[in-house]
Order: sequence, then C-alpha cells, then structure tokens
Amino acid sequence: MNTKHFNRRQVAAVLGAGLLLPVAAVAQSGVAGDSIVLGQSTTLTGPLGDLGQEVLKGSKVYFDALNAKGGVNGRKVVLDSKDDAYDAKKTIENVEGFISADVLALFGTFGTPNNEALIPVAQKAGLPLLMPFTGAPSIRKPEYRNVFNLRASYADEADKLIQHLTTIGFKRIGIAYQNNSFGKEVLAAANESLEQRKLKAVAVASVENNASDAAAAVTKLLAAQPDALVLGLAGKPTIETIKMVNKNRKGLQMYALSVLATAGNLKALGDDGTGVAIAQVVPFPNNAVLPIVREYQQAMKAAGHSEFSHLSLEGYINAKVAAEGLRRAGRGLTRESLVTAMQSLKNYDVGGMEVSFSRGGASASRFVELTVINSQGKLVK
Repeated sequence: MNTKHFNRRQVAAVLGAGLLLPVAAVAQSGVAGDSIVLGQSTTLTGPLGDLGQEVLKGSKVYFDALNAKGGVNGRKVVLDSKDDAYDAKKTIENVEGFISADVLALFGTFGTPNNEALIPVAQKAGLPLLMPFTGAPSIRKPEYRNVFNLRASYADEADKLIQHLTTIGFKRIGIAYQNNSFGKEVLAAANESLEQRKLKAVAVASVENNASDAAAAVTKLLAAQPDALVLGLAGKPTIETIKMVNKNRKGLQMYALSVLATAGNLKALGDDGTGVAIAQVVPFPNNAVLPIVREYQQAMKAAGHSEFSHLSLEGYINAKVAAEGLRRAGRGLTRESLVTAMQSLKNYDVGGMEVSFSRGGASASRFVELTVINSQGKLVK
C-alpha cells in the first residue's frame, strides 16, 4: 500500500477500516515528499483588488525563484491563492476549503474584516497563519500563538503620521475613517496618539466603503478648519475624499496609510495626489542600497516585471520570511515545528530590515517611514 501522500482524512479512513499504518507514513497535512502547500485567501477583484494583486505579485516572484533553486529542504512551495473580493463570507468559504484540502498553513490572507473572521476558524483547525496583510490591532492579540504578523500595525502607522504632524507644528488635525473595522481601528489608534500629545481631533468623519457619503464627510471636516487631515481610508473612499478636499480647499495637507500606495490609486488620483503623504511599512522599493531591495529588484526583473512598488516588495519580504521559517522547521516539517521555527526568528535580518517574532500576534517589524506623491504621480522619500 502506498501511503506517501495520505492526508488526515484518508489516514482516519484506513484506521477505521482496521488497517495499521507505519508511523512514518502518517504525513503532516500540506506536506508531501516534494511539496509544501500554503493556502491564501486574498482580494484579487473588488474594491481593493489592485492591492491584493500587487502584494501577491511580490510573493509569487519570491516563491517561483525559490522553487527554481530547489525550494525548501528539497520541497517546492505551492501557494494556492483564492480570490475573496474582500468579502469576509467568501474568505471563510476559502479557508474552510483549505482546511478540507489539508494545507500546511495560511499565508498572506488579506484585509482586516477578513482576517478577523478567519482567525477563529484557523485557530480551531490548528492552522498557523503567516503574514496576514493587515495592520489591525485586533489581529495582534497576545493569545494568538499561531498568528505571525510581520508588517508594522496601523497603530504604528497612525502614530508615525501624528508624530510627524505635531513635530512640524500642526495641532488642528482632522480624521477621516472608513466605516468598517479597518477604519475604526485606525481612528482609535490616531486618537490615542493625539491623546498622548495632549491633543484631540478637531473633527472626525466616517466614509462608507462605496464612498457615497465622501462629500458630506469632507464638508464636516473642512468646517472645523483643520491644519491637516489623517485618512484612515482604503480604496475608493480615499480617492473620492482626496479629490473632494482639493475641490473645496486646495493645498490642505493630507496624510494616508500604506494601503493607498498602489499604482492604480496613484493613477486614479492624478493631479489631486500631488503632495499627499503616505506611510510605508517596508523600505523604499527603488533604494537599491539595501540588500533586500537589490535582491527584490533582480528577482522582479528576472520575472519580467519592470515596475517596483512598496506592496510587491512587502509581498516579496513576506514570502522570504515564511520560507526561512519553513527552512528552520526542518525536513520533518509539521505545523507545530513551523510555529516553533517562526518563533525562533529573532533579530532576523532580511537584508536591511530586521524582524523579530514573539509569542502572540505582535508585529515582528515596527518599520514605518513617510513618502510623498510628487507632481508626476510618483512616490518619493
């Protein structure tokens, strides 16, 4: 009997039939002799599809290059990516499918509401979650032993924006936030950062996911005569809010989170994007002084990609760190050994950016820097 590729359910069926398997034949879910399968539910269509596609591009470039060199400990990494269109219900469907298919772990799952929904399901099934794409504090709870966040949190990004604004003398700060869990957590983080500096937002306004109330939100914000606006928004709400602000008060300083920095968003903004500041959680993708950026650029070019972005670099770094965890887990790879290996990554230098995981879901990186959109619609430091 060939038991090499039995999954958990097949093993149970055989045991139920009264047949005994050698211990060595009972393989870990998602691990075969020549492959390791990771499951990913991400947004490839819908309101934030361009973000998901860009991050996935970087991850695929890394894994493809790694597999071309033999993979991890002789196994190729298979990334099974499924579109959820930023719909949390679809995310759960995808994750339940991955559980049925017995993947080793989840990787790069996209979105705050999506990850909030999937984590309890993944935890119950014993699935490790590697590098979810969200900066939400709700995904970084101490009890989330199997969740490994890499990127700095939205709280880190918001604090960096508030720190910068107050350092340059701005005290009348308004906040626009998306009316979902992502936006509300950005709002809470920004308010906390302001409170630490003995300040309060002069105005706060929410914007729906479809941006239908962007005009009303901008009217409310501008009525308070702010010096600057912090935008806890993603996708269409960001675009519409920025355009509406410029229409009514050209030149008002606006500061956004890293999720704004897609080629599609910059193009959609056009001239309205000029001067908007954006927080970033990975190094500048054109700064080839850093080893990780040089490595990323070379891999992207080899894969036929000539455009570099923070988002695809983030996807590349996510994949590189996940691969290091898989490597450290050894040839006898299991979910438990992967969790232990990920926790062992302390002061790990990916090439100019250091990451350190710990027990619980805390971010392994606190890296945040600011970029600005120039008059040509390009990001500059």
